[in-house]
Amino acid sequence: MNKKWKLFETAPHELAPSLDNLHPIVGRLLYNRGLRSAEQIDYFLHPDKELDPFLFADMQAAVELTVKHIKALNRIVICGDYDADGVSSSAIMCETLRALSAKVEVWIPSRFGQGYGLSREIVQELKDQGFSLIITVDNGIRAKAEAEFAQSLGMDIIITDHHAGPPTREEEPQCLLIDPILEHENYPFKYLCGAGVAYKFASALIASSTLSQEEKENLKNKIIDLAAIGTIADCVTLLGENRLLASRGLAAINRRPRLGIRELAKVAGISGELDAWNVSWQITPRLNVAGRLDHANTAYQLLMTKDGDEARSIAGELNQRNIERQTMTKTIVEEACLEIEANQLNEKLLIAISPNVLDEGKVGWNEGVIGLAAGRLAEKYSRPCFVITRSEGVIKGSGRSVEQFNLVDALEAGKEQLSRYGGHKMACGFTLKSLADLDDFVLKVKAQAEQDLKGVDLSPILMIDAEIEISQINDELIEAVNLFKPFGQDNPEPKFMSRSALDEIIIMGKDKTHIKFRFGRCWALAFGRAEELSHLKTGDIIDFVYTVGFNEFNGRREAQLKIVDLKIV
Repeated sequence: MNKKWKLFETAPHELAPSLDNLHPIVGRLLYNRGLRSAEQIDYFLHPDKELDPFLFADMQAAVELTVKHIKALNRIVICGDYDADGVSSSAIMCETLRALSAKVEVWIPSRFGQGYGLSREIVQELKDQGFSLIITVDNGIRAKAEAEFAQSLGMDIIITDHHAGPPTREEEPQCLLIDPILEHENYPFKYLCGAGVAYKFASALIASSTLSQEEKENLKNKIIDLAAIGTIADCVTLLGENRLLASRGLAAINRRPRLGIRELAKVAGISGELDAWNVSWQITPRLNVAGRLDHANTAYQLLMTKDGDEARSIAGELNQRNIERQTMTKTIVEEACLEIEANQLNEKLLIAISPNVLDEGKVGWNEGVIGLAAGRLAEKYSRPCFVITRSEGVIKGSGRSVEQFNLVDALEAGKEQLSRYGGHKMACGFTLKSLADLDDFVLKVKAQAEQDLKGVDLSPILMIDAEIEISQINDELIEAVNLFKPFGQDNPEPKFMSRSALDEIIIMGKDKTHIKFRFGRCWALAFGRAEELSHLKTGDIIDFVYTVGFNEFNGRREAQLKIVDLKIV
């Protein structure tokens, strides 16, 4: 779908005085990211102070309860989730509690059969195994019945989560809750991921321990890489405290990566330092694939192992599984597109249903990758999308959205037909009570989408930070842009627009799939677009949107542009 280009409005001049020593582009980029006050700007450019974890309303009580169980030598279990955020959260809590001499183990449910979050069956099994305290990470905020069941068995439970809670406080679990997004929560930064919340809980435990100050700092530095991985992987905002966690964590990874991340980077073909892009597009998919196609314990063990051979073996296995996952996702998207383009192009909400939902005898879509397929479809058609399949006799779905639509509102509209559901504005998962509930669910969520998106333009918009001349691109500009790393949600890599004539065109790559253009002294690359842009010729005048960076090779450093979109004038 063609994107609409839109320039951010010009930043007011009053921003300039506080940025006297920086490149003029810095003020505009800060303004474009919604950073207006001197305090916001200073924290963005110099993120150096973590918020006090004891600002959480229940943090002190949660620390005291955990310490009580540690001192009593009771068994503690961390109940995580099977994605990269949940696995990272589990590792943070386990490493911390083990360092504090706790008897702790990790329980991560299987996506297949058990599904997301707690259940009565899981709670009973944990009780039977002799655990006295349950600590959830990256899940649990809607598990009121499960928490009550655990308490009825004589177990304590602490829920740490970052997902939206139920509509009313009465529907929340009646136990200690650490979830920044809750309306009644005191913590000032609302957008931590599961690993970020786990890191804050771990920080509070560490601060309250009898370790020396040096030991406390060492332990926090040991887990900050996991907080960064979860933060980047879960696509939460990279402004505010998340920027600090991501920046410090990436620095720790590049300074001394844990064995599992080092081996995963090798099989992913990453050379040099890891940045947020590497974590998002190369590390995260390989961590996630464990829970998508088998069990997330594999990814968890990769993060925790101290054995080099084991790290290499697991990394190789996950890499191979990731290749399988890519093939599966491609197949689902291709099959779903046929149905969407035949029958749903006028719908506000797209719903793709696996062949085995209505006919169990047919080959179905793998439950572990339907979320990825939903994301591809939402991006392709610029509309929210649900993908539904049948797995082990149960009908499950996953959703991905666009900025204009809140998936949680849709699930609330159809909740009478659901046995379980959860997520946030842009991503969700759900389980239908039965096949008989499918039609009513589809009607309700589509009606909600029609209501919420009535008159809303869903065309994808390409936001452009500034229009500049090619002659303005130099080392100083690129170094100013690099101040904004790590890039991510709400802090995208800055994009610029220019108009220029094509001075030279070169087809590149082993398979001749890449193309690069010369505009004066600058080269611009378009990866994988040689065939698409083969109609261009030298002398053509084009408008193009691009990002800027350095290309370093054989000791030389020069400006290099990466093309995002272009139009012939």
